[in-house]
Amino acid sequence: MNRTTVSLIAGVAALAAVAGFASLTEPDASGGDTAKAAAQMPVERTSLLCPGPSISDVAETAYTSYTPVTKGADKSGRAELAFAGEESTDGGSQKGDKPEKEKKPVLEPKEPGKPVTGEASGADSPALIGTAEGSYAPGWTVQQTTEVSVGTGRGLLGTNCTSPDTDFWFPGASTSEERNDYVHLTNPDDSAAVVDIELYGKDGALKSTVGEGIQVQPHSTEPVLLSTLVDEPQTNLTVHVTVRSGRVAAAVQALDDKLGGDWLAASTDPAGSLVMPGVPKDATSVRLVAFAPGDRDADLKVRLASPSGPITPAGAETLHVKAGMTAAVDLGDVTRGEAGSLILTPTEKSVPVVAALRVVRGKGDKQETAFIPATKPVGTRATSADNRSKGSTLSLVAPGRSAKVKVTASAGSEGGTPATKTYTVKGGTTQDIEPPVPSGLKGTYALTVEPVSGGPVYAARTLEISAEGLPMVTVQTLPDDRGTVAVPDAQQDLSVLQK
Repeated sequence: MNRTTVSLIAGVAALAAVAGFASLTEPDASGGDTAKAAAQMPVERTSLLCPGPSISDVAETAYTSYTPVTKGADKSGRAELAFAGEESTDGGSQKGDKPEKEKKPVLEPKEPGKPVTGEASGADSPALIGTAEGSYAPGWTVQQTTEVSVGTGRGLLGTNCTSPDTDFWFPGASTSEERNDYVHLTNPDDSAAVVDIELYGKDGALKSTVGEGIQVQPHSTEPVLLSTLVDEPQTNLTVHVTVRSGRVAAAVQALDDKLGGDWLAASTDPAGSLVMPGVPKDATSVRLVAFAPGDRDADLKVRLASPSGPITPAGAETLHVKAGMTAAVDLGDVTRGEAGSLILTPTEKSVPVVAALRVVRGKGDKQETAFIPATKPVGTRATSADNRSKGSTLSLVAPGRSAKVKVTASAGSEGGTPATKTYTVKGGTTQDIEPPVPSGLKGTYALTVEPVSGGPVYAARTLEISAEGLPMVTVQTLPDDRGTVAVPDAQQDLSVLQK
């Protein structure tokens, strides 16, 4: 092998150890490993971005950071979550002068395996940009949870801070008169990002030039009010965010005058079959919104995976989604007091779609909204931060074969001993479980979900609290936490260079 080939192999191996440049390993539909020839290595560096939490003066936001202990990870390293626009430890720029108290990191984890918390309040809390290296990087998870007691969008608004990317789908947004939906775009890099926002309603693409070429300055965030991009209100929208240059994190903040608010995270990539886990058992209204981005219509079977098996919702057995148009169907109180997850599968030929659920709990002036986008399976391991001693529910669904799952509760942020339990989820069912709680818990704790055997598993965490008599809820899906990457067999993959 010549010297050039050896150098290229070394370069590929180095890039594969960095989360931003390596392909992640996920199980296929049958639960098999799609990278048999690849070695699994812990990531060495990762970044997470948190959107500006609220426009409310009474908002109270809690941040919880957690990194699971990962075998084989570099023992050194550090992690930091700081306000966007501040000077970072890895050479980022600083924009403007901030009060001295804001120049400190919001979060600075001390060790893997133990959560650390931070907080912010009011309407002027900025977005956060974080970087983790070494032992702090594999599976690094940050949860942003905001309580708003009054006003538009009051309720519990939760989201997992996300890695930057270049393409996002958000079915379930709206520009109706009672909604104020914002797309938050956060740029972690040293150069400006250029972003396009496309909107699709029930009749197809909505004409708008305002959403083209939006510039997001370095180390900053840009909230875009969707109603400013269209002329007429649209009840059900699909938002497509694409990045022309650079990269951003994107999330939709949906605020309703009567139904409260929450964050709408991006749907998983378009696929023929989709899973939306963790519909609260006491949901009073569930709306399914789907979109087919290609040039073919999609016909989908709609099934609810209940604790006893798959159920077909009465009157909503199938959903027809016209190409390039947003389709929506109201499923009512589809769970009827039991745990449930919605599963979409093609009736005939598979057509890629994206989808999400809007879930409403409560009645009258005590209604609250949450969103559940279609998500990827747990994969090797999924992580949920910011769990409380009461109010946390873990939903596990095995859409195919039965599966055995190990759930571990970390130590508490202020004390407590980890605890582990193993659960069996029968094929075609959803189980809502009260997760294990650390003994002697003080503060908040994290959960890790690891499939042990069987078919693929999907998961979601529901967090409920009550403030001033208002029951609040937020739901986060739990895809693979990106703790490891597949390092390809360089000799095989680059053998063509020897010719």
